[in-house]
Amino acid sequence: MRSILKQLKPFDYILIFLTILLSFIPSTYTYLKTNQIENSQLIAMVKIDGQVVDTYELSSNGPHQTKTYYPHKGQYNIIEIKQNKIRVKEDNSPDQIAVNTGWIEKNGQILVCLPHQLMIEITKQDSINPSEENEIILPLQ
Repeated sequence: MRSILKQLKPFDYILIFLTILLSFIPSTYTYLKTNQIENSQLIAMVKIDGQVVDTYELSSNGPHQTKTYYPHKGQYNIIEIKQNKIRVKEDNSPDQIAVNTGWIEKNGQILVCLPHQLMIEITKQDSINPSEENEIILPLQ
């Protein structure tokens, strides 16, 4: 160990210190972005067949409400909004994946009921722009 320290020059110590300091930049950036997202207003968008049918503002002092959607004949989904979170409380789909997913409350989370073509997506309020929706284009085979 002592022989290694004798081989290092003063400039090497500066480089080691700068390398360690620079290694903290990604975590600092992530921390700042997370706080920015937490402080911005979140919106839950309910989509049926890819079309936005409702939006709900999620806030800590928001109302507790439920709403029933009928995406197609013989199908229903009961959505529950409670303060800053949203869920599918009940539906008549065979697999119950949306119901079993539970509450979602963070930016970017998505809740999907595929048999009913119903999707709930949480986004920041300032990022909602209907002309710039993310679409997946799959090639025809």
